[in-house]
Amino acid sequence: MKSSYELAMERLRKKDEEEGRVETPLTDDQRAAIAEARSMHAAKIAEAEILHRSKLATSFDPAERETLEQNHRRDIARINDDQKRAIARIRGSQA
Repeated sequence: MKSSYELAMERLRKKDEEEGRVETPLTDDQRAAIAEARSMHAAKIAEAEILHRSKLATSFDPAERETLEQNHRRDIARINDDQKRAIARIRGSQA
């Protein structure tokens, strides 16, 4: 007997097949490229954190600190979006 999870996954696979979606496993090169992209973006986030903290340490004005926080959140969101796009591009390329 199959569990409800297995039945649900079968239904989802069947639905994907009907919609023309095909699941292809990643190649070793793609996996390595994704790992490299994740590593690169983690380094960018760490760098942004360090820069943000150093700027906060020199600022005592609440309005300026709020502006710095907003800029930091925007930068982190941009870095995360870049990572998602890079990984999607790597997954999309079939070598």
